[in-house]
Amino acid sequence: MPWKGKPGRSDIGCWIGFSVTGIYNLVLLPLRPVLLGANPYLLAALGGSRVSAVTIGALAATGVGFWPLGLVLGTIGAVKFDWLFWWAGRLWGRGLIELVAGRSPRAARNADRAERLARRYGSLAIMAGYVIPLPSAVVYATVAAAGMSLRRFLLVDVGTAAVTRGLFIYLGYRIGEPAVHVLAEVARYSWYLSIVLLAGVILGAIRGSRRKKVTA
Repeated sequence: MPWKGKPGRSDIGCWIGFSVTGIYNLVLLPLRPVLLGANPYLLAALGGSRVSAVTIGALAATGVGFWPLGLVLGTIGAVKFDWLFWWAGRLWGRGLIELVAGRSPRAARNADRAERLARRYGSLAIMAGYVIPLPSAVVYATVAAAGMSLRRFLLVDVGTAAVTRGLFIYLGYRIGEPAVHVLAEVARYSWYLSIVLLAGVILGAIRGSRRKKVTA
């Protein structure tokens, strides 16, 4: 566990939040193809999906939908759980980073890189996480442990999410109708894609439980 000693109410509350987030993401994963074809605005709100932002822009280019709504929903969807990681950084400091790093040698290297960037660049590291693959949990926890206020964190995080979603919507708008045709094909096979993703989630859970039994 990331805390030391007996956990308090804040520790338990934050940990429950993480658990709910994990379940939420697992449930949402196989539903993404279906939601993309059925309602990209809903997918943007639920997951902050970049693909949904491109789709919303492409639909707007053909006169369908209202892209500013997609921008707002996509921004909310992208940042909705980020405050939890900031809170964890305030509560546990490096405890959360060690938890993330302990998953594998690769995770440890990525966590170490993200921690160094966050300590050195602060707000810029938060912005970079939207462009390059960084473990955002480590970045957010590090800047919080270093003393960044929640207000400043949210300003940087929400602002960057809005800009990046706006760029993806613009990209979809520039692509236009060809992207809409791709969306139609995705919608046609969405249930098959969802079944494949669901099978992958189940297999991953089975493998994870077997590994735990072997190491126990």
